[in-house]
Amino acid sequence: MDMQAKPHDPLIFHLTGRRSGDGLAPIDGLALRPALLAPYREIAALRHDFPVVLTESPVDPEFVRSLNSMVDQVLQDVAPRGIAGERLRRHALQLEQGIRSAIDAGTEETLAEAWNRVAAELGAREGETLEQVLAHAGGALPAEGPLIGCTPAMPARLLTHAWRAAHRAKARRFQADLSRLVQKLSDILRAAYSHSQAGRQPQSLRESLGGPHQDAFDFERLSQIVGKGVPRDELPPARRERLERTLSALEWQTVFDLDGSDAADDYVFDNCAAVAAACRERMPHVVALSKALAIAELEVAGRYVEAEHDLFFEAFDADMLDAEERARFPDYLVCVPPDRNEAPENAHLMDLLSSGLPVKVLVQTSDLLEDQAAGAAHFAFGVRSARLATAAMGLGGMFVLQCAASNLVALRGRIAQGMACREPALFSVYAASDASAGPLPPYLAAAAAMQSRAFPAFSYDAAAGANWAERFSLENNPMQEADWSVESVDFSDAALQRASERCAFTFADFVLCDPRHAAHFAVVPRARWHAQMMPAADWLQLSEADAAQHVPYLLAVDPHDVMHRVIVDARVMQATRRCLLLWHRLQEHGGVHDSYAERLLAREKAAWAASQQAQPATLAPEKEAAPAAADVAASGPAAPAHSRDEAWIDTARCPSCNECQLINDRLFGYDERKQAFIKDLAAGTYRQLVEAAESCQVAIIHPGKPRDPKEPGLDELLARAEPFR
Repeated sequence: MDMQAKPHDPLIFHLTGRRSGDGLAPIDGLALRPALLAPYREIAALRHDFPVVLTESPVDPEFVRSLNSMVDQVLQDVAPRGIAGERLRRHALQLEQGIRSAIDAGTEETLAEAWNRVAAELGAREGETLEQVLAHAGGALPAEGPLIGCTPAMPARLLTHAWRAAHRAKARRFQADLSRLVQKLSDILRAAYSHSQAGRQPQSLRESLGGPHQDAFDFERLSQIVGKGVPRDELPPARRERLERTLSALEWQTVFDLDGSDAADDYVFDNCAAVAAACRERMPHVVALSKALAIAELEVAGRYVEAEHDLFFEAFDADMLDAEERARFPDYLVCVPPDRNEAPENAHLMDLLSSGLPVKVLVQTSDLLEDQAAGAAHFAFGVRSARLATAAMGLGGMFVLQCAASNLVALRGRIAQGMACREPALFSVYAASDASAGPLPPYLAAAAAMQSRAFPAFSYDAAAGANWAERFSLENNPMQEADWSVESVDFSDAALQRASERCAFTFADFVLCDPRHAAHFAVVPRARWHAQMMPAADWLQLSEADAAQHVPYLLAVDPHDVMHRVIVDARVMQATRRCLLLWHRLQEHGGVHDSYAERLLAREKAAWAASQQAQPATLAPEKEAAPAAADVAASGPAAPAHSRDEAWIDTARCPSCNECQLINDRLFGYDERKQAFIKDLAAGTYRQLVEAAESCQVAIIHPGKPRDPKEPGLDELLARAEPFR
């Protein structure tokens, strides 16, 4: 039996996902990983953003700090320059690595506890003097708090900590305003009392003078002198009642906890339905307090006019609260766990965000690849979650941040911005579970999702400006203007000579990291590598005809760092292409390769070129109409009208939104102007034509009549297609 791979075996596997012979080896059990991840086997030995410290210092402006940044700051403050400080620097980095390893192993400690413990361990090996030096250095740490690693539980802890920091800052501002108004209202009532008959009574005068001088005056006689002609009450009854009622409402408010106990947990939930119910239940208290604050401000400024304001405040309700008034009160935090990130919960989420309620929502995703055992027809790569953030942007009037867990520290400024904003905020975070991370550490699995464009980072702030350039940012994604992030892979070739190759990290590489999907890959023996094999990223750039003649592969390494070529089947490559199309859409939002700008630029270039050619020639007036006539003649006869039974697209009106290609990129194609046309009717179903027509933003897709009379559900599909035929 021929045990070697035949030249056509890789192509057969790519097309069918089945190995036709014994030459192509399965990757199960080989522990392969993408070649670009080879340097990251010992992640604890590398300096990266985790673990982090959830800072508890009220004077520290940052709510989270990475351990490595704090070690760097300590060394900058206490380590002597030059050789004298090298020993301390070396041992401080050893201490940092020891803390990182312990946190990765599941230890729960504060920074001070971990620092002292590891310093003692190093001192036991190197001598007590070192322990004392490291302990002294630990005293210069800029902040204190619990340490957390990049685990599935980390995003909820970090976002909750950020929310609490924003909640405390809002409570301090509210308390300052409340204290000012309470004091001012009390002063008004006190002044009115002191000028009234009750305030001129002997006992009242005695109390107002103070203890040391009370025996020096005859308050009975003084009362008779100053009490002549004093009104019984300086305040009109209606105003006094209003002031006392408002003061009582401010002093006994229950919206904010200002007595030192931690009632913030009353605003933290794990599902959208519960927070919506809590908002409705507490809204009357918010309205009453907001009304009291508004009345107090008017009374303090002396601008309350009963004829105008009594009617206004009598009708005051929740609909009259504007964004500025809502922003004074606590926001609600909703942390949706990964096991509840399903369609029903997301539907409640969209209702909650669009309602404008003061909510900050964390939606955490733990798996971007559908389980094939569930019978999925294709890789969804987080359709429910990775596209959740883009759908939320369409609602407008909110803050949106999508980010992998590994990148949360780098985007802590955006997190603080979202927690402090007046609008609703959505934080969509991917943190790999044990099942989806496979052999990779959670930090590396999350980083791979962002590097591969499976879960790119972006932020959207509706309040930042009037256009997409000001509202949208693709910050922190590697090589934002490219399809994929590309780096060099250094290796030894067959002759043991040093070699280097540029390698893209694609969505297919991300799938390769997940052992659950090993069946979509196969290893080709080095002896059978051939010219028709090409890197997956390059294969995606080919035309359909050329791609059919080539086989896409990835570079992967085994535990011994031996390089392999891994063939990718068509299903993973289709998912990779869909991932790339979604990335292109985000790029356009961020101003990268903007199709409208490119079209306008091409039009202007063409107009400029035409004007340059026309400059030397001087046209006679009677001949100026000739070019137009020539254009008409060159255009040929008018395009024939399409019948109702014909499937076609009004290509000239296409806005290049990619929606149809996301449904089936073999059925729908793009021409040189990036406008859609029907590429191959045989490559799709009538259902896909109808779905594309329904989702088209400008209604230019006409499905015609079905090609296959036996396709299931045609009666329903024909009824849905009728408006578009």
